[in-house]
Amino acid sequence: MKVRTAAKINLALDVAEKLSNGYHRIGSVFQTVGLYDIIDVELGGEDIQVSCEQPEEFAKSDPIPCDERNIAYKAARLFLDTAAADTGCRIHIKKGIPSQAGMGGGSTDAAAVLYCLNRLTGERFTAAELAAMGKNIGADVPFFFTGGTAFVGGIGEETEALPDWSGRILVIAKGSEGISTGEAYARVDALKEPVHPDIEGLVDALRNSPYSAHRFFGNIFEQAAELGEVEAIKSVMRENSALTALMTGSGSAVFGLFGDRNAAEMCAGRLRAEGYFSHVCTTVSKSFTEIEKDA
Repeated sequence: MKVRTAAKINLALDVAEKLSNGYHRIGSVFQTVGLYDIIDVELGGEDIQVSCEQPEEFAKSDPIPCDERNIAYKAARLFLDTAAADTGCRIHIKKGIPSQAGMGGGSTDAAAVLYCLNRLTGERFTAAELAAMGKNIGADVPFFFTGGTAFVGGIGEETEALPDWSGRILVIAKGSEGISTGEAYARVDALKEPVHPDIEGLVDALRNSPYSAHRFFGNIFEQAAELGEVEAIKSVMRENSALTALMTGSGSAVFGLFGDRNAAEMCAGRLRAEGYFSHVCTTVSKSFTEIEKDA
C-alpha cells in the first residue's frame, strides 16, 4: 500500500505549564497542508525493514536514520506487536517534508505506517484506536488521524475537529538554521513576560469568520527561537504580499498566507533565489491519500 501523508502547520501555538512527566501542556490549532511524504508499506518477511529516499538539500542538514531509530520503524513494531501479527514488513519513505521544521514530518510518517498496516491486515482497529496507539510513539501522531483543521490540547494527544479551512494558499520556506525541540521549550520556560496567542479568538474566527482567522495567528516559540533566517523569510513574505507570516511548531519552517497564487509563486521564487527551501501549496482537509503502487 502506498500513500501520500501530509505535513502540518500550527496556525497558533501556545505553551502552558510543564508537567511532572517532562512534557508541556499546549494549546494549538493544527492544519494539514499539501506538502507530503510518500510511504510505501508491504507485508512480508520476519523483520521490519526501513529504506529512505531524501532530497539532497534535506539530507545535507539532517539525514534521517533508516533503522530502529526511525519513528516509522517504531510505529510498525508497535502495530505488529499490538495486533499479534505473525509477519514483518518493508517500509519505504520518500521525503518531501523537511525535517526539524515544526511540520510533523516524522509524526505523519508514523501515522501513515499505522494506517497502512491496519488496512493491510484487515482493519483490526478504528481510527480512534490507531490514534491512541500513536500517542505512545509521539505527541503529534494522533492528530494525523483527524487531519484537516483541529484544536489540539494536552501534550498534543487531545484533538477536536474544527470547520474545514482547506484551499488557502501558502508559501512554506525553511533555511538551514534549526533548534532542537528540547532547547526550544527550555527557552519558552525562560521567557519573563511572554505574549500568549489568542487561541480562543482563532477558534471562534474559524467557526464564524474564517476569512479573518489569520488575524489571530501566533506562535509563542517565535519569542524564544531567535533564529535570523526565520525573521528574514518572514520579511520576504511580507514584502511580497503575504497576508501574514509565522513560524510553525518549535521551528524552523515559516509559512506565509497569500490571497493570490501568482503572488505566492513570485514570493517562493525569490526565496529560492536567496537559497531557501520554498514550496507553494494549499491547506488540505485530510492527512492520507492512497496512490497507485506503480505511481
